[in-house]
Amino acid sequence: MDFDKQLFDDTICAISTAPGRGGIAIIRVSGPDAAGIVSRCWHGSDIAQMASHTVHLGHIIDSDGSILDEVLLTLFKAPRTFTGEDVIEISCHGSMWIQQQLLRVLTDCGCRLATAGEFTRRAFANGRIDLSQAEAVADVIASSSRASHRIAMSQMRGSFSRQISELRDSLLEFVSLMELELDFSEEEVEFADRSHLLGLATGIRRTIDRLANSFAVGNAIKNGIPVAIVGETNAGKSTLLNLLLGDERAIVSDIHGTTRDVIEDTITIDGVLYRFIDTAGIRDTTDSIETLGIERTFRKLDDAAIVLWVIDGTAPVGGISATAAKIMGHCTGKSLIAVINKDDIIDAAQRSAISSLLESILPAGTPHTYISARNHSNTDSLLHLIAQAAALPENDGGEVIVTNARHYEALRKASAALTRAIDGLGQGISGDFVSQDIRECMHYLGEITGTITTTDILTQIFSHFCIGK
Repeated sequence: MDFDKQLFDDTICAISTAPGRGGIAIIRVSGPDAAGIVSRCWHGSDIAQMASHTVHLGHIIDSDGSILDEVLLTLFKAPRTFTGEDVIEISCHGSMWIQQQLLRVLTDCGCRLATAGEFTRRAFANGRIDLSQAEAVADVIASSSRASHRIAMSQMRGSFSRQISELRDSLLEFVSLMELELDFSEEEVEFADRSHLLGLATGIRRTIDRLANSFAVGNAIKNGIPVAIVGETNAGKSTLLNLLLGDERAIVSDIHGTTRDVIEDTITIDGVLYRFIDTAGIRDTTDSIETLGIERTFRKLDDAAIVLWVIDGTAPVGGISATAAKIMGHCTGKSLIAVINKDDIIDAAQRSAISSLLESILPAGTPHTYISARNHSNTDSLLHLIAQAAALPENDGGEVIVTNARHYEALRKASAALTRAIDGLGQGISGDFVSQDIRECMHYLGEITGTITTTDILTQIFSHFCIGK
C-alpha cells in the first residue's frame, strides 16, 4: 500500500456533517500538519499542549482578525485516530455560510479540500482498517433499516475480514507445503498428505461457497426485498399498496385498468426494508398502453422475491383459476402469498369456496389470508406472512452475510480456482499446477480485504463515498 500512502503527505479538510441547516456542523481536518494549520486560525488553548482526545472551547479567527465563530475543537493524536493521522474536528454553528467560510480559512492556512472518501481511504492506507471494512463504513452511512445497519456494523468491526484472513492463512499453509515439495522434487519427498490437503481444501471451499450464497439474502437486505403486488384489475392492489405505505401513493378507482405502469416504494417492517411494487392489473385488453403495463407486470414478477397475489373475494371463483394459470409460471422459486381482499363484504360460504380452490391449484403450503384493504382489517396477519416469506436468517452479528457485489464476484472466482485445485488433487496432477490454482484463490480473497489491490480499484471504490468521510 506504499503507493497509496505517498498520496497522503498533505493535510486535508472537509465538512463531515450532512449538508443543510442544523444546530451544529463538524469540520474535520486530518494530516501531518493538522495542529499547525489549525493553530494559525485558532484562538484558545495551545493545541501543541493539548492532550489527545480532549475537547476545548475557543474561536476561529478570520484573516482580518475578526471572530468567525465560537467553536469546540476536539484533538485526536496519531496513531489512535480514524485515519491514523493527527485529526482535529471543529464543531461550529450550523450556518452554511459559517461552514464555507471556515473551510476557506483552513485552506488559506494550508489545508487542501478532501476528495470523496479520502478520510476513509487514508484509514485504509495507514492500516487502520482493511478494504472490506472501508466499504462497510459507506454501508453504515447508507443503511436504511435495522437489518442492513446490523450487517454493516458487523462488517465494519471486522467479522468478514477476520473470516477471509483465516481462509487465506489456511491456504497459505496449504500452498507452502505444496511448494516445499518442489524444492525436493528430485528426491520425491512428500511433505503434504494429499488426503489431508483434499479435506482441508474442500472445507475451505464449503466456507467460501456459503459466504457467496449469502449474497442473495444480503443484497436483498441492503437494497430492499422486492415484493410484487399482482392480480386482476380492481382486486384492490393499489389500495393495498397505499395501506402498506401509509400514503396515497397509487391512484385508486373503480375503473378497470387504472394502474398502467409500475409503482414502487419502500417501507420497513420489523427492521427489514421491503420494496413494494404495484403492477398493472392482469386481464385481456386491446388497449396498447395497458398491454405494455401488463408486460411490465410479468417482468417485475420475474424480479420479485415475494409475490402478493391479490384476489377480489367478491368476483366469480372461475376467474381465480384463469389468473393462477397466467402467473404461476413466473412464481417458481419465489414466496407466494394469496391475499383475498374485500373480506368485509363476503360471507363464510364464499371464503370456504375460495380457500378450497386455492388449496387445489396452489403448491402445497402456500399461505393465504383474508383482508379488507379498504377497512384496514387483518393487515397484521399479512405483515406476519410477509416476514415469514422473507425467510431471513437471525443475525446477531456473529454470522457473516455478504452484501457487496464486488465481494460476491471475488468469492465466486476464488471458489472456481479452489475447485480446480481440488480436482487436481483428486487426479494426482503435479503439485506446481495445484499450487498455482491455490494462489489464484488467495489472490481473489486478497482483493476483498485489499491485501492485493490497485490504484484504479481503490479510486473506483472510494469515489462513491461522500466527501467528509
